[in-house]
Amino acid sequence: QVQLVESGGGLVQAGGSLRLSCAASGRTFSSYAMGWFRQAPGKKREFVAGSGLSTYYADSVKGRFTISRDNAKNTVYLQMNRLAPEDTAIYYCAASSGRVVSGTDHDYAYWGRGTQVTVSS
Repeated sequence: QVQLVESGGGLVQAGGSLRLSCAASGRTFSSYAMGWFRQAPGKKREFVAGSGLSTYYADSVKGRFTISRDNAKNTVYLQMNRLAPEDTAIYYCAASSGRVVSGTDHDYAYWGRGTQVTVSS
C-alpha cells in the first residue's frame, strides 16, 4: 500500500522559513515525478512545485521555495523561505506514475493527507 506522509508544517511569522518533508512508502518513487500542492481556505488546490525530469515552480513561489528529494530515503522536501501570509494553506505531497512534472492534480496518482502551514503577519 502506497503512503505519503507530510510533516514539517506549523505556524511561522512572515519572513520566516519552514521545511516540509514527504516520506513515501510502499513504492519507490525515485524514477517518478513528485509534487507539492496547496489549498487555502475557499480556494482551489494549486500546484506549488514539482520534481521529475525537470523541476518546476509556480510563479508565486519562484525564488522563495525549493523542492528537493532524497531518493535513498524515498523522501521529497519543500524548503520555504520568505514566507508570506498568502502562503497559508494546507500543503499536500503528491506522487505521479510518470516522470514528467505536471501542474495538474489529476496527473498525480498518490496523495498525502496534507500539513497545515500558517503564516502570521
